[in-house]
Order: sequence, then C-alpha cells, then structure tokens
Amino acid sequence: MQTWMQIYDPLDNLWLSSLIAAIPILFFFGALTVLRMKGHLAATITVALALGVAVLFYHMPVSMALASAAYGFLYGLWPIAWIIVAAVFLYKITVKTGQFEIIRASVISITEDQRLQMLMVGFAFGAFLEGAAGFGAPVAITAALLVGLGFNPLYAAGLCLIANTAPVAFGAMGIPMLVGGQVTGLDPFKIGQMAGRQLPLLSVFVPFWIVMIMDGWKGIRETWPAILVAGVSFAATQYFTSNFIGPELPDITSALVSLVSLTVFLKFWKPKAIFRFHKEEAELEKHSHDYSLGQVVKAWSPFLILTVVVTIWSLKPFKALFAKDGALYGTVFNFPVPNLDKLVIKVAPIVTAPKAFDAVYKLDLLAATGTAILLSAIISIIILGMRPAAALRTFKETVWELKRPIYSIGMVLAFAFIANYSGLSSTLALLLAGTGAAFPLFSPLLGWLGVFLTGSDTSSNALFCNLQATTAHQIGVHDVLLVAANTTGGVTGKMISPQSIAVACAAVGLVGKESDLFRFTLKHSLFFVTIIGVITYLQAHILAWMVP
Repeated sequence: MQTWMQIYDPLDNLWLSSLIAAIPILFFFGALTVLRMKGHLAATITVALALGVAVLFYHMPVSMALASAAYGFLYGLWPIAWIIVAAVFLYKITVKTGQFEIIRASVISITEDQRLQMLMVGFAFGAFLEGAAGFGAPVAITAALLVGLGFNPLYAAGLCLIANTAPVAFGAMGIPMLVGGQVTGLDPFKIGQMAGRQLPLLSVFVPFWIVMIMDGWKGIRETWPAILVAGVSFAATQYFTSNFIGPELPDITSALVSLVSLTVFLKFWKPKAIFRFHKEEAELEKHSHDYSLGQVVKAWSPFLILTVVVTIWSLKPFKALFAKDGALYGTVFNFPVPNLDKLVIKVAPIVTAPKAFDAVYKLDLLAATGTAILLSAIISIIILGMRPAAALRTFKETVWELKRPIYSIGMVLAFAFIANYSGLSSTLALLLAGTGAAFPLFSPLLGWLGVFLTGSDTSSNALFCNLQATTAHQIGVHDVLLVAANTTGGVTGKMISPQSIAVACAAVGLVGKESDLFRFTLKHSLFFVTIIGVITYLQAHILAWMVP
C-alpha cells in the first residue's frame, strides 16, 4: 500500500485549518458542558466527526483513518481499560471481605476530617500510586477509597483528578521525562530538573486549592497548618529529588515524605471543627480501638501488596525481561496494524526530516500494569481468605459494571489516534507555535492539548516535544524549558482528559455522569495551565537563571 504524507494546513490558511481541526474537540467540550451528553455517546460522535475531518479535509485515505480508529480503540481496551478493571476489582475485594471497614476506621483514627482525609488519600497516597503505576490507576483507587470513607462520589472523583496534577509529570517512574528526552535528544535529567523548578510551586498550591473547593476560605483558615505540612513537604522533596537524584523517583519520595509528615503532624494537631460532606455523620463512632495493629495491616495488605508488585513491574531489570532478548519476551505479542504501520509520514515542521509513524499494537500479557494489579488482587484473595468462587463472581461483576466505561475509553483513544495519525493535532500545535516571543506563555497549553487528546503526559511528550524544541530554537528560548513546559502543562490537562474522566466515573459509580465531572474539573484545569504558562513565560524572559 502507498504511503501518505501528513498535511498540516489543508486549507492554506492556518487559522481556518485549525478551526476545522478543532471541530471534534469543540463538539466534545460542548457535548459534555452544554448538552450534558453521556460520555460514551459524546465520544462516539466525536470519533465520527474526527473521521470526517481526517478524510474530507486532510485527505487521509479512508482505510488509514479507520485503521487508526481501530488501533486507538484496541489500545483503550489494553492496556488502559485493563488497569481500571484490575484496580476496581482489587478495591471490591477489600469491600467484599469486610476489610474496608477496618481501612475506614484506621483512616478515621488519624483524622475524622474529610478535608484532611482528602490530603492523605487523594493527594499523598494518590501521588505514590502515580509514581509507581500511573495510567489511571491512582485516580481509580483513591477515588474508590474516598467514596468508601463517605465522600460524595462526584467530589471524590473530581478532587482526586485535581490532586493528581502535582505528580503526573514524574509518573510511572519518570516515563514522560524519558520520552521527552528520546524524541528531542535532550538529557531527561535536565528536563526533570526544569520540571522540578516549576511543579513544586503548583504542589504547594494544590492542597490549598483542594481544601478551598471543599470548604472555602473557612476550610483553609481551619486547616492551613496541615495543608502546609502536606504541600511543603511534598514540594521540597519533589524539588530535591528531581534536581539531585533523577526523574524516576520524585513522586515516590515526595508522596512518602508528605504522607508520613502529615500523619505524624495529625497525631499532635487537630482542626477546631470537623468537616464532613454529610453533617449527620459528624458524630462518627470511632472503631480504631476495636482493631489491633495486625488487623489494620491485614486490611491494608491489598494496597501494600499493590505498591510492592507495581514498583517491581516498574523497575528496569524487570522491564528488561520483556525486551527483545529478555527471558519473558515470548509473552509480548506485537501486531503491525494493517493499512497504517509505517504508511503515515510525519513531515516538517513537526519533524526535521520525514519520518514514518509506527503503528504496532502491543499485547503485553504479563508486562502490563493491569496484570501487576491483578496479581496483587490474587495475592490479596489468598491472604484475606476469600473463596475462589466469590472472587470469580466479584471479577465478573466488576467487568459487567464497567462495560460502558470500557467502551467510552476505547472510543476516546480512537479519537486520540485519529487526531495524531491524521495530523489534526499537529495543526493546532503549529497555530500555537506561531505566537513568536509570546510562545512560552502558550507552550504549556500545547502539553495541555496533548494530554487532553491522548490522556497521557507520556503520549503528549511523544507528540509535541520535538515541536517545542524546534520552536525554542526559532525564538531564542532554551529548549529544555519548553520541553519541560510541555510536560508540566500536560499535567493540568489530565483532569479533563476524556480518558481520565471515564476512568474516574467508572471507579466511583458515576457511569453516564461524565458531563458533570467534566464541568467540575474544566475551570480548574484552565486556571492551572494559565499558572504554568505565566511561570514558563517568566522563566523564558525574566528568570532565565532558573533554567538548568
């Protein structure tokens, strides 16, 4: 089959071409915010619109457009939806075996205040899971835990998505930084250092913002010492680890320091008033004295096991087992996508020399993060003494409950892949890149757009980091700064990514309410990306000494 070269300005007017390219995105925004359409329906129509734009305006061959949609849908099923199924299954095991009541009591024994529970579970524990696993697992697990602790499901999902802003750039053992380095030829350590000179400012701010959303200025006045402990301990560790150790560990170290610091602090300090969403629960009966340390450890064991197993899965020696010459390479199946693999050619100015797009669907049965979570669940079933028949019933129940979110995730990724392979996303990127000296202000918006489209900071870096570096050279700004800004801007798009929205809704039982969650997070996402834009602009033109 003949190759096809991407066209980035099909109408010979970048503004008009960008308007056409934005049609599916604008529809998706409108479908969720104005029409309040169900997520799976909005995603399906968005895919149809994207196919129409790709074929009619970008002249992408129909077979390639359909192949990119199918590739994206399959990627949505594995590895993304597989992670969500396994994560929700693990959570359900703790509920079905009665262990969640002990988990609940153990958290309440530290603090009954839901503002502080949010900082412990959603912010600190979520950051730890992001550092180890990433790809949706942190929000799925922490949001489900918080609903079990009595949180309103919409707030649990929305606040966990917002809290997830702080760690995403260094998620899954620093993969976004490593990919940014791969596609630009820059040192990932330096990209990580630069991100570590932007994100700590946001990491201090995010806990305050979360409490503000929950309980306004009153909440901040009542809890500011605890917020400071959580945010400053996280930000300081994030800065130190990223600047002096490397991009792989900032989330793990920051989360642990923040979680331990906050837990110890709450042993000596309590807020004057206890905040709970449901006032009738304010006088909660404490069960902490009913349970021994052994019982509490046993109840938390599924999440302790998850932490160990997922961390092992993220280590380089373990990953090497699945590489080409590795002992377990036979469990990795690679399927070149017909009508797509090496047939779509990226051209200047997105890349310096023409480059064929790979399209190989990877089915990594054992290496997938979802498999690590499932293994954690199986070990937990044994430790908690759950009967195999009951475990099997719970797994079937989980898959059945998640059938619509699984479809939604598949369609969202189908749209993302059409946007990438057709060049639609590159058109929008080039429009932003044409802003000249003001570009550092908009540079994070490019990462934001990339994560909105793909659901992944890693994928956004693969998509746009090369363009960021090229634009930096053209306008005389340090390339490391703009490549890092793609990553740090990207973290602010995670909370509105359709993939993240579908995952969070699935985890807390809000299937069909995706529009409510999208409307909840949208304004916060835009506010945060503006903050990163201002920081990047200042570092480009006034605070250049901050660039490593």
